Amino acid sequence: MAKPIKETPFLFGKDAKDFVRENRDVVKASEKEKQEITASYEALKEIAQFAI
Repeated sequence: MAKPIKETPFLFGKDAKDFVRENRDVVKASEKEKQEITASYEALKEIAQFAI
């Protein structure tokens, strides 16, 4: 049986500042990267075979 998922706690103080600092320079994927990912996904979806 699966365990219930606990709520994610709020970050305060040093933990919150560290989180913001570490994630400040995160760059979103470009449209070209998104298109490549989508194309790869579609190709894999076409060849995947799942037993139902």
